[in-house]
Amino acid sequence: MKTISLVDAAAMIPAGASVMVGGFMGVGTPERLIDELVRQGRGGLTVIGNDTAMPGVGIGKLVAAGLVRKAIVSHIGLNPETQKKMLAGAMEVDLVPQGTLIERIRAAGFGLGGVLTPTGIGTLAAEGKREIEVDGKPYLLEKPLRADFALVGAFLADYLGNLTYALTARNFNPVIAMAADTVIVAADNIVPVGLISPDHVITPAPLVDYLILQS
Repeated sequence: MKTISLVDAAAMIPAGASVMVGGFMGVGTPERLIDELVRQGRGGLTVIGNDTAMPGVGIGKLVAAGLVRKAIVSHIGLNPETQKKMLAGAMEVDLVPQGTLIERIRAAGFGLGGVLTPTGIGTLAAEGKREIEVDGKPYLLEKPLRADFALVGAFLADYLGNLTYALTARNFNPVIAMAADTVIVAADNIVPVGLISPDHVITPAPLVDYLILQS
């Protein structure tokens, strides 16, 4: 794990990259890093997350800045800007059922070939997907979902990269930290090694590539 400045962290992410972003309606999203991506104009991104948050919040800032080429999310209902861009053909949106989305990410992190789910059988979500029968019941094969970068928002980090989260801000963060080639963490607080009890470590240091230094 290496420490890095906010500016350098955003500069690592090239235009056109695939980026997983932690957060649920913006809760648990690394806002400082999102702001810097907007400032640097890192565009053409494929963004993977639970949702596109709201205008002026989290992923919503990337959407408003026109930096998102494609969003793979479970819903967009709270962000009218996403809806407008999708209907205008300015942004592609791939809607994935929430449980299926996180399981696809988990499958990538655990090295699985995919997951079987009954969710989506007989709907538009089943189009183009392989259907597998198990004990007489149909399931869809959902393939793993991986990204170039995971942008993780943590409450506490130590200088080895061990992480813990605050309440519901935990959400997607621990799972995306296992499913990306490069994991970048922005923590609210950075503490000396040993202050986070081993029992409280949720994301262990070996999963973290870069920790953003506090300004």
